[in-house]
Amino acid sequence: MARVLSGTRPTGKLHLGNLLGALENYKKLQGEDAFFMIADLHALTTEYEDKTKIAENVMEVVVDYLASGLDPDQCTMFVQSEVLEHANLALLFSMITPLGWLERNPTYKDQLRELKGKDLHTHGFLGYPVLQAADIAIYKAEKVPVGEDQLPHLELTREIIRRFTHLYGKKVFPEPEAVLTQAPKVPGLDGRKMSKSYDNCIYLADSKDAVTKKVKTMVTDPARKIRSDKGHPEVCPVYFYHKLFNKDQALTVAKECKNAERGCVDCKMEMAAKLNEFMDPIRERRESWMKKKTEVCEILKRGAKRAREVAGETLKETLRAMGLAS
Repeated sequence: MARVLSGTRPTGKLHLGNLLGALENYKKLQGEDAFFMIADLHALTTEYEDKTKIAENVMEVVVDYLASGLDPDQCTMFVQSEVLEHANLALLFSMITPLGWLERNPTYKDQLRELKGKDLHTHGFLGYPVLQAADIAIYKAEKVPVGEDQLPHLELTREIIRRFTHLYGKKVFPEPEAVLTQAPKVPGLDGRKMSKSYDNCIYLADSKDAVTKKVKTMVTDPARKIRSDKGHPEVCPVYFYHKLFNKDQALTVAKECKNAERGCVDCKMEMAAKLNEFMDPIRERRESWMKKKTEVCEILKRGAKRAREVAGETLKETLRAMGLAS
């Protein structure tokens, strides 16, 4: 049975992009030897100035995990900072990772450009992929369910592992493989990738009214200025959601859009109704778990204990391979 590792930064509630780009795969893989973390150390890479929200957001994320259908009896859920071996291995990996590998990372460049309001010229932010590599390697994970935007980081993990094996002549870590969902890149309200950084998200915790209100603001086909203009559904974010949540009518929606037989407002309202139907069970489970926070904390406590057991053995093996322990 292949081991699985993935995680989510607690920078706020989770959104549809997280669900469709990662959590759906988490659910499929949770029957395997799966570890799913709340990556609070990673949150510090961009949120290091706001020490109050990270701990609060940890609870929001784990509740979203549970509401999305993750079963604590079928997987290990834990908080990253409660397993100190992550930081230990990240330090060891940083000793062998060339600076150029980090500077050429496209995600690093994109984030510097997009998050201009934050001072991200820090060692922690540049070294984010090294910590991510340690997160994966400390469990000897073979499968990593990720969104498409994380593929460069995963390839860097593989490069670091190959370099470690080459330098020390011992294959401690397997090279992990990405597991992508069918919808790895989900558009946000403005058509860009859904991201909290862009403030364009539909959150799993959003009420029906909030979802409907947000859908009303979504961008559509930019070439369609008035209702009589024929549309191009293949470039419309709203139609993307129809294909996911209104599959039975998606072809009809596309045909009517192309022939200017339906307006964008009608199209949005039909999609919002179908999206809310999909989200109703998630909202119900989320409300239930938020009333059982003591139980949620116990789930994380058990998860951290198991994670430390596995990670501790890997760290010992790593130290022996590097000549730091006998």
